[in-house]
Amino acid sequence: MAMSSSTPGSDSLVTIFGGSGFLGRHVVRALAPDRARMRIAVRRPDLAGHLQPLGRVGQIHAVQANLRNAESVEAAVRDADVVINLVGILFEHGKQSFEAVHVEGAANVARAAAAQGARLIHVSAIGADPDSSALYARTKGQAEAAVRAAVPDAIILRPSVIFGPDDAFFNTFAAMARIAPALPLIGGGRTRFQPVYGGDVAEAVHKAVAGHVTPGVYEIGGPDVATFKELMQLVLDITQRKRLLLPVPFWAAKMLGAVLQILPTPPLTPDQVELLKTDNVVSEAAIRENRTLAGLGIEPHTMAAVVPSYLWRYRKSGQFTGRRSLA
Repeated sequence: MAMSSSTPGSDSLVTIFGGSGFLGRHVVRALAPDRARMRIAVRRPDLAGHLQPLGRVGQIHAVQANLRNAESVEAAVRDADVVINLVGILFEHGKQSFEAVHVEGAANVARAAAAQGARLIHVSAIGADPDSSALYARTKGQAEAAVRAAVPDAIILRPSVIFGPDDAFFNTFAAMARIAPALPLIGGGRTRFQPVYGGDVAEAVHKAVAGHVTPGVYEIGGPDVATFKELMQLVLDITQRKRLLLPVPFWAAKMLGAVLQILPTPPLTPDQVELLKTDNVVSEAAIRENRTLAGLGIEPHTMAAVVPSYLWRYRKSGQFTGRRSLA
């Protein structure tokens, strides 16, 4: 799946939509040594200042862009050699609907990249399927179709759950374990995941930007496959807390999600419950066809090597609590 090409130099321009987010920081850090100029297209450029120290003076510049506004997207893509779309949402809020962000937004970016003649790297998600019963996965699948229609040679990366210091997965449940007497095992906790380190996903993006990846769809998972129950136990082991792991049927979880989804940042929605009915792991077809991290020549980090380095702060005494080995 690899191809030879030269790494973009300082005269190249890479536009990154969603570059100020959790995965975006990893991507910017991975691309910075190549000296290519980076244009970070975000809704709030004033909140992207934390990216500046990751590159050289003048290398990283934030501009305002809204995926729902085709004109702002076109302006952000102007003169770009490579376009990267990292934007995705886990729940809907106001005008930020799955349809608007995942489908219409991705189509706007793809059409702008095609008009500019820029290469396109689109980050989707494992499970993306236009026929999925979950709206998140369905719109992710529709987005991929829109991307391929506009840019047939686009590179599409489908990561599993992404972990890292600021992730929304392990941090959420570790914070919950601080105050809750139990952690929920939705559907009995049998859903399988293949969590992948954000830095490894960023390295896959880096290789694609450098021209070392052939067009196609790649499924990005880490070296460990674990059930939801096993991941909750991992959280408890690292944070050194004893909590009940409480099985919650899908129907009950959906009722709970219906209530929680009214919160500004809901910890659970009915659509997320629907997602949990399907395993989130790299497919056998992707493994067979070498469309994985291994196929890209990337050795992924294990959860044991990374997750303890940031979940220690959820222990009762934080860094002053003795650490346990997860080996």
